Amino acid sequence: MTKATDAADQLGLTYEVTRHGRVNSLEEAAAARGIEPAKLIKTIVVRLSDDDYRFVLVPGDREIAWPKLRALLGVKRMSMPDKDTAYEVTGYVRGTITPLGSTQAWPVIADERITGTISIGGGDHGVGITVDAQALTKALGATVADVTD
Repeated sequence: MTKATDAADQLGLTYEVTRHGRVNSLEEAAAARGIEPAKLIKTIVVRLSDDDYRFVLVPGDREIAWPKLRALLGVKRMSMPDKDTAYEVTGYVRGTITPLGSTQAWPVIADERITGTISIGGGDHGVGITVDAQALTKALGATVADVTD
């Protein structure tokens, strides 16, 4: 298993692991996992300051609404870290980032449209974790809000 599945076990989550080969798009990943793109959840890392990051969980068919996210967090500026910094603060390379098993337990923000059965990254290319959205957000202590367009 992976760091992500170990973390899911520690959180008491019920989940299923899907393994597939490398894919070239979110749509390919969704098809390989047998779900619609909206149910494939992207984990985006955002930087508020040098030592302050957040995981933002975004449905696959949506994008972060930066004004909404800044308002929620009460900040005027934020950015996405470069790939090396993202790896340093999560322990995962881009395309595999998940809040499950991250080297740092950064706060999680989940878009309110994440509901039902979803698939989140499993911490490696071609690995997905299918889980109930409500159970996941509760286990992660996520703030659930409207943060996408």
